[in-house]
Amino acid sequence: MNITPLHLGALHPFEQVLTLLLAFGPFLLLGIVVWLRRRQDAAPAADQDR
Repeated sequence: MNITPLHLGALHPFEQVLTLLLAFGPFLLLGIVVWLRRRQDAAPAADQDR
């Protein structure tokens, strides 16, 4: 059974993946950048506690 998301229309699977990547990719990238920066900012504080 082939389920077609109606809000995307009849897109090729490659087009569906590309659409999802363009929709959610920037948020995923932002989340990674925020996580890395918080780790870098927390590292000096952890060294001072020792």
